[in-house]
Amino acid sequence: MSGANADRDGGRNLTAGILMFGVLLASYAMNAMDRQVFPLILPEVRKEYGFDLAAGGLLSTIFTLGMAVAGIPTGWLLARFTRRFVVSLGIFIFSVGTGITVIAHGFADMLFYRAATGIGEAMQITALIAIASNYFTSYRSSAVGALSFTYGIGAIVGPLLAGYLLTNYQTWRAPMVGYALLGGVAIIAIYAFVRPWFSELISDTATEADKNVSGTLFNRNVFVLIVLAILWGLTLQSYFGLYPTYLRESLKFTPGDAATLMSCFGIGGLTSIGGGWLGDRFSAKALLSVSFFIASIIGYLLFHAITGFMALAAAQIVWGAVGGGTLFVNVATYFTKAVQLPLAGRAAGLFVTAFYGAGAVSGYILGLLVSNLGWQTAAEIQIVGLPFLSALICFLFDSSTMSVPRGSASSGAALAARPVTVSH
Repeated sequence: MSGANADRDGGRNLTAGILMFGVLLASYAMNAMDRQVFPLILPEVRKEYGFDLAAGGLLSTIFTLGMAVAGIPTGWLLARFTRRFVVSLGIFIFSVGTGITVIAHGFADMLFYRAATGIGEAMQITALIAIASNYFTSYRSSAVGALSFTYGIGAIVGPLLAGYLLTNYQTWRAPMVGYALLGGVAIIAIYAFVRPWFSELISDTATEADKNVSGTLFNRNVFVLIVLAILWGLTLQSYFGLYPTYLRESLKFTPGDAATLMSCFGIGGLTSIGGGWLGDRFSAKALLSVSFFIASIIGYLLFHAITGFMALAAAQIVWGAVGGGTLFVNVATYFTKAVQLPLAGRAAGLFVTAFYGAGAVSGYILGLLVSNLGWQTAAEIQIVGLPFLSALICFLFDSSTMSVPRGSASSGAALAARPVTVSH
């Protein structure tokens, strides 16, 4: 389908496309809700099964190993099946994994079920990044920012709903089963409303902004991004996995208050469209170096300088804005800007593998550090030190071979660029 034909279709490709993207965004919010539930109920799981803190941290973050394993193979699936199918299959897998966790007999099978949820989540997010990058070619960071925005909504609603179910049903199994059932609702909605002309659109022509971008998947900027994704995965996923435990066991917050504080990260994540806007206008070197430095400062405050509920809530919001709204969005999107658009799906798979591969062991590493050094020293190493190192690594970017930011003079011709072919 040519760009001209797309324009003559009236508002179909714009209005209907945005609506379909909205359905996919809602499914990603359910992903966020599903991902947030296990760390919140971890104290109850540890009490019932007798797991230590390191084992609990591994259970909280092992889903990232499934994501790492599935990231690159999902790129292969996207070359052979429709993106709509891959998204739906991913939702099915992580929903079943969540639901079946409630019948686990011990550590080994629970670990397997938790890892399986990550396989499904990797399939969903990789396909969604490919859809967003190919349909919204000139606004890739903003489109991926919209994904993170809806993740933020799920991160707000997820802990609160899980806390409500946990309190009212007095069993950690209630929120797990409830979130598993939501996945079925998402799959039905996707097949009812998302059409292939939207989800399967593939750009095979570089825009003016991409004329100097490498035509190979592995290049200098991609290698820099892989390192950054690994370091940020070690940081952010360990926070998700064990910070609720720190709030409950070290700072003595109730489950409800801990859930509220964790949901504040989601509030900060609502800035992700703005974070994507920044990514569309500034270079990776400039934006990521500043953002990683700020993340290092906020990570220090979360474990050292503040302990009150309101102060922690404010810090969590800023942490969500920087960590989720800016860094996650733009590290992911810069992978697609470091290669030409036909390689966007495979590049997204590399991001998922690097970020979540590191995240798979992040909770275990932080748990060991805490057990041997205490929360504060452990945080200085993993939550503060790694973002600071990442800020320095950002200066290795070669900006001349990245997609040109929209605010630059040479990107003007790219503003009207649209994908030009459709497959399937």
